[in-house]
Amino acid sequence: MNSLLESLRSILRPAVRRVKDFLYQPRRVRMGEGSRIQRPYTLMFPERLSIGKFSRIHSHAYITPLKEYAGAAYTPEIKIGNGVYIGRYAYFVAIDSIVIEDGCVLSEYVYITDNSHGLHPERGPIMKQHLESKGPVHIGQNCFLGFRASIMSGVTLGEHCVVGANSVVTRSFPSYSMVAGCPAKLVKKYSTEDGDWVRAYRK
Repeated sequence: MNSLLESLRSILRPAVRRVKDFLYQPRRVRMGEGSRIQRPYTLMFPERLSIGKFSRIHSHAYITPLKEYAGAAYTPEIKIGNGVYIGRYAYFVAIDSIVIEDGCVLSEYVYITDNSHGLHPERGPIMKQHLESKGPVHIGQNCFLGFRASIMSGVTLGEHCVVGANSVVTRSFPSYSMVAGCPAKLVKKYSTEDGDWVRAYRK
């Protein structure tokens, strides 16, 4: 009897999971097969978010493509590719574009933004100033972003980049770069000749 019950459970579990995914996923997000956003989450303007196939966004994500702020209008897009893993408490804010390509892995508390507050003393309260941007953010394929990593406006990371925990990335880096620090600096490059990560500047 126990084996029969266990067999039934193994059959029913995937079906129940699919039903829950259907019932609880945001309706206006363009989401591919097998992708899921785990509750609870905060999502503003879901029609501005697209997610590829078999990607997973874990709980407590805050994803905000901002269409309006302090009287200014924007046309933002946040695009997440196929097979992307995003840990808990991710925080993404865009007024232009954030793109995370296929196969990326983001640890918990990763912050990505393509904008910042206006900080001009003569233009009134900070929260009433227009947002400022240095350009879109683009994360290349198969990148890894460590715990509490921050990616700031205008940054492009090539494919297979690694960002260390607690790093703040304020400028772009080419493919196969390992960066760390605040602000992040290049610490290693992947060498196909050595088949390993090597120091960026050898003695």
